[in-house]
Amino acid sequence: MNAQLANWDDLRVFLAVARAGSLSGAARSLGVNHSTVFRRIAGFEETLGVRLFDRLPTGYALTPAGEETLRIVESIEADVATLDRTVTGQDLRLSGTVRITATDILAFWLLPDLLARFRTAYPGIEVEVVVGNEALNLSRRETDIALRIGNTPPETLVGRRVGRLEFAVYGAPDYLSANPGNDLAQHNWIGLDSAHAPLTRRFEEFLPGAHPTVRSNSVACAVQMAKAGLGLAVLPSAIANQKPDLTRFAEVPDAFNLDLWLLTHEDLRHTARIRAVLDFLTPALAERLKGGGTRPVS
Repeated sequence: MNAQLANWDDLRVFLAVARAGSLSGAARSLGVNHSTVFRRIAGFEETLGVRLFDRLPTGYALTPAGEETLRIVESIEADVATLDRTVTGQDLRLSGTVRITATDILAFWLLPDLLARFRTAYPGIEVEVVVGNEALNLSRRETDIALRIGNTPPETLVGRRVGRLEFAVYGAPDYLSANPGNDLAQHNWIGLDSAHAPLTRRFEEFLPGAHPTVRSNSVACAVQMAKAGLGLAVLPSAIANQKPDLTRFAEVPDAFNLDLWLLTHEDLRHTARIRAVLDFLTPALAERLKGGGTRPVS
């Protein structure tokens, strides 16, 4: 690659298209419009003098030259991320932006009041919350801190286990009045998709013959559907116990629970603003979880 390729934005656009397999998918991930991505890719190919993508009815597929370019650009991306983390990790200022990613249910019901208190204590730190079930990549600096549920966090990350979310079976009072039976297999169920693998596996273990009548990729949506009377759902007690329009109907066998983690990258753990967020949220989340059907972790 020659000196004309010094524009990192062109490389980012190329990576986004290669990973998404389409202009529209790349545009969404980059937060730009479709035509911008099209122009960038066309200009990048013109600069290189080679076609990087085959334009197919199903999307954009890498050519052999594109595959080789991807290998090189991913190496550049890793080096840029390392530089970014190394420099950021030396930042001692209690100011700047900290990006937190969390699933919808955590972002909606656990974080808002805690972040309001944090902003009062640290007015110079701006917090961005990215809501989604997909795991953003901390190594590529897509996020600075991840609030994740699961008993096996990635080995490449460092962080703290702040508590355990316990789960139970909940339903709306009207639904339970109309369906009074205690046989769980006979009830309508609200299920989750493969994005919530630990929960779906546990559901299949204790009710192997049951099939959800409706599914969602969102626990927050499952809460709303349970409140609407669509059926029973396995929900985190820290959230569902606070809902007057949901009734705790049954326990999940063997007291199913999942750990709640605050995670960051090793290179960022000593950055002052990120350390401030971690040090504030860890005890605040642990305290919040104590009263909501969860167990704190010693």
